[in-house]
Amino acid sequence: MKKALAILPLVLSMSVLANDPVWDGNTVELASEKLSEHAYAIYPTNAKELEKKGLPVATSGGFIVGEKGVLMIDTMLNKRLNAQAQDLIKLATDKPIVYAVNTSFHGDHSYGNMYLPEDTKIIQHENTKNYIDSHFEGDVKFMMQNFGEGRGIEDIKPTMADILVAKGSKVLVDLGGVTAELLDFGFAQTGGDLFVWEPESKTMWTGNPILTIAPAVPWLLDGHLLETLETLTKVYDFLPEDAKVVPGHGSVIGRDDVKWSLDYLTAVKTQVQAAIDEGLTVEQTVERVKLPEFSGYALYGWVHPSLNVPAAYKDLKGK
Repeated sequence: MKKALAILPLVLSMSVLANDPVWDGNTVELASEKLSEHAYAIYPTNAKELEKKGLPVATSGGFIVGEKGVLMIDTMLNKRLNAQAQDLIKLATDKPIVYAVNTSFHGDHSYGNMYLPEDTKIIQHENTKNYIDSHFEGDVKFMMQNFGEGRGIEDIKPTMADILVAKGSKVLVDLGGVTAELLDFGFAQTGGDLFVWEPESKTMWTGNPILTIAPAVPWLLDGHLLETLETLTKVYDFLPEDAKVVPGHGSVIGRDDVKWSLDYLTAVKTQVQAAIDEGLTVEQTVERVKLPEFSGYALYGWVHPSLNVPAAYKDLKGK
């Protein structure tokens, strides 16, 4: 994972080298959207404005409320954002946060664990726990490099999970009158991705595998184009047509919006495979596979040629 992540500072040089983070954890303001009696989304107040322009959006999450208490979905980057999320939960209900789930190990989805109430049980994929156990110090340095010093990241300490989700499994969380399903559909971005489904409201929280609406495209941070495409196809097929989707970095979207990510990855696969069949090198393939129809995303100039196409080349070449 870190080989891919190590080049991220180069990609984001337009912001990071200027001491301007991708988004600023000291200024982001969060809001909640009620999706049903039990289901809520949390996302930045400027998400709808930014996502339409293809600009990066800070972390989204949410919560599910039952008679017994609340399941919080993603705990945010730092103390400030975690406090905002907890305050939004308190505005909606006086029920305690009995569970919190991390959709991945990424710091903006899990660093807030240390600020949860003491009685809150943390749920993670087993691969997420393993990654945090072995890479936490390096991950904090990476997050500070890309999201800036003085954003509370220096204070973060790893917080152990209370409940682990095994690879390929499903965990049902009984909140009292409502049940949340924590699903591992397969490798999506980290190998420890969890999707949260609340069947009554037909709402799914995806974490980073689905960033937001078009023109944002998936990031193959750890490669695995074929597995990622297979997993996101499973997710798409799982969703009913009227499903509500809370992506990892944006406002609430629909099932049709997920198709954009599938279409992009399918196009990458098709064109990279054609380049391999012609005997092109990875450098020649990057030069060939431009896909301008998907290029409206502000970070496309890095994500596509420097990350996704080389990852697809390696994956397809080695299959």
